[in-house]
Amino acid sequence: MESHHLMVPVKTFNVVLIKPSHYDDNGYVIQWERSAIPSNSLAALYGIAMDCARRRVLGENVHIHVDVYDETNSLIPVKKIIRKIKKGVGGLVALVGVQTNQFPRAVDLGTLFLSADISVVIGGFHVSGCFSMLPEIPTEIQAALDKGLKLFAGEAEGHLEEVLRDAHMGTVKPVYNFLTDNPPLHNTPVPFLPVNIVKKTFRRLASFDAGRGCPFQCSFCTIINVQGRQSRWRSADDIELLVRENLKQGIWRFFITDDDFARNKGWEDILDRLIQLREGEGLPLSLAIQVDTLCHKIPRFIEKAVRAGCYNIFIGLETLNPDSLAGAKKRQNKIWEYRSMLQAWKNHGCTTVAGYIIGFPNDTPERIAQDIDIIKRELPVDMLEFFCWTPLPGSEDHKNLYLRRVEMDSDMNNYDLEHVTTTHPKMSRAEWQQTYRMAWKQYYTFDHFETLMRRAAAKGQSVVKVMFFLLCFYGSISLEGIHPLEGGAFRRKVRGMRRPGLPKESPFIFYPGRLWEFLTKPIQWSFLAWKLNRIRRRVENDPRKLEYTDLALTPSTENSDQNLDLTNTYAEYIPINGIAGPRPGPAPSLPIHSPSS
Repeated sequence: MESHHLMVPVKTFNVVLIKPSHYDDNGYVIQWERSAIPSNSLAALYGIAMDCARRRVLGENVHIHVDVYDETNSLIPVKKIIRKIKKGVGGLVALVGVQTNQFPRAVDLGTLFLSADISVVIGGFHVSGCFSMLPEIPTEIQAALDKGLKLFAGEAEGHLEEVLRDAHMGTVKPVYNFLTDNPPLHNTPVPFLPVNIVKKTFRRLASFDAGRGCPFQCSFCTIINVQGRQSRWRSADDIELLVRENLKQGIWRFFITDDDFARNKGWEDILDRLIQLREGEGLPLSLAIQVDTLCHKIPRFIEKAVRAGCYNIFIGLETLNPDSLAGAKKRQNKIWEYRSMLQAWKNHGCTTVAGYIIGFPNDTPERIAQDIDIIKRELPVDMLEFFCWTPLPGSEDHKNLYLRRVEMDSDMNNYDLEHVTTTHPKMSRAEWQQTYRMAWKQYYTFDHFETLMRRAAAKGQSVVKVMFFLLCFYGSISLEGIHPLEGGAFRRKVRGMRRPGLPKESPFIFYPGRLWEFLTKPIQWSFLAWKLNRIRRRVENDPRKLEYTDLALTPSTENSDQNLDLTNTYAEYIPINGIAGPRPGPAPSLPIHSPSS
């Protein structure tokens, strides 16, 4: 007897992952043809969503289709997404990796989909940080809930499928809170983005987190209160898998987004595997990592990192002032170790980028200017990234100010580390903001550009790469008025994509303005590149370039360091012959955060 099987048609459930940008001071979304930094949150969520699709978590007859957008380099086709979801058996829009400054834009984007009766969930550090640290729901998050937006706090591994099932059934909960469940990362879906997304970043740069969690206690940090202080790391097998998958699509440059890769307990196994891929199999591999200021004390770390292809190093110096470091509980930063640490990376041909914060309690315009001069003369760091002291939700310091009802800016869009968002004991808000702007101008001068390139040439660094970094950093600030971390190539602006509440500009004003930008910005960038290239050629054509030395390159020893301005300015904190001078009590703790922290 012949049996017949009823064929059940496969239906499509659409999942749309969006990494939102944020608004500039004129209310336009910050977007580029190519952005500078990839979003690892987007890569992580895409990997998890694709794993859910492969496992058919909504049933054998439901196909999960995943679309992914990074708004920093893509226009979000809202109407197209709505039409696509309506054609299937439902869908979900997830706004992922939403930082505090991106929360207003995320809410505005989400509202557009809500109006079409599509479920929208917002996750990321702002939501997770607020739920982790605050005793009550803050105003902006409650307003989002009142609109009908849903919230996700914590990490998505092992939990996304629950949200997808609820969305498929039409029963999405207002809040998903998984902050108490930080999953192990071994054998979990690895971060991944298709090449059409990765190619929209500079140099086709992808990203992955090799681990999560940080053992330190910095009071300005949100990481430890969202991802925890216990190190969790991916296996070397998982890292090899994601590298090979990216190599198949021509991607070989990566930003490892661990807050401090040197404290990832699996760092050596991971680096050993990457070394095998790079040296043993001859695979191309270039990595950027974030580390702390004592990483050079870890045996074999720098040597193996370099062999694995780590030539771009991000470091949170934060400040030269030990009082400020103690007040922020960043006691792992020893200013007397800064020179030897930076020289260790420099001696291996690496390019270093350091974060520096403007606005610690003891800061004044004069002290900031003095410390920047010391850095330029005595520390062999390549790039400095300046940040305004900012109370980011999710940090211990933000919680303390919140509970004390200290005045803080109510507009989350301003929490981008470029705007002053609270008061300072020694500077007015205007003075503080001006000090931040002047810090960029003081460090990034053409005289110092030549010094940096001469140091690079003397130490075997790529002078071209240092020139490129200088072009990006200085150009972003001086020509675009945007922090390098939010920079990119060829700014996009859409007249209709202005922040709600601001008027749409007249086409007779907007389009002539845009035309002027199209005509003048390439000329300005080209002229800057020409000036930098002239310096590069002068440096590289100098027959004595390998003989160049200066105070920053002079090997750091206890005796030689005693004559430095750094040592003399902060002598009471720096141990000489193993003995440090008297130490005053720590300064008041105030909220600071930088991406390098």
